[in-house]
Amino acid sequence: MDYKLLLATNNEAKVREYRSLLQKLPFELVTLAELGMTVIVDEVGESLEENARLKATVLAARSQLLALADDSGLEVDALGGEPGRLSARYAGEKASDRDRISYLLSKLKGVPWTKRSARFRCVIALATPGGKVEFCSGECRGVITFEPAGEQGFGYDPIFYLPESGKTMAELPLEIKNQVSHRGQAARKVRRVLKRLSSSNSL
Repeated sequence: MDYKLLLATNNEAKVREYRSLLQKLPFELVTLAELGMTVIVDEVGESLEENARLKATVLAARSQLLALADDSGLEVDALGGEPGRLSARYAGEKASDRDRISYLLSKLKGVPWTKRSARFRCVIALATPGGKVEFCSGECRGVITFEPAGEQGFGYDPIFYLPESGKTMAELPLEIKNQVSHRGQAARKVRRVLKRLSSSNSL
């Protein structure tokens, strides 16, 4: 028997990643669009954890399904940890990925390579319709490049350079990205939680 797991995101690129990361589990992954849901949850939390919890709990209650929501952020050391939880809105509410990248690079103008260290953080919340929540997190360290490179991924991936691979996140095939990314690390912990929940029939 497969349980349904709602992916609480409207980001199609993120949905593709989760379908890859959470395959071969006793769960049917469904999206908001597939359920005909148009609920928009404002990310008003003061942390990645609060935003992930807010989205997951609201959508689990509305759908009456187990819901997975995440909040991710890029934290740049030279910018005091910015943009952090505001990563998606750093260049304005309606900014594109290209706009956000351009804005971030402008903020780092003149900053040398040795001072461009950063990390991606991801916090995933799994919420039941009854309001129980479990968190899983992951982080990935890298360096902000001087210009974008790569066509894969989304968000800030084209300027997030991984020294161990010699490539940006956007230059990695999805299966490789999922092995090293912040979301991949968090999702591997989620897999263990989902296996436990399904085997204990506590859904």
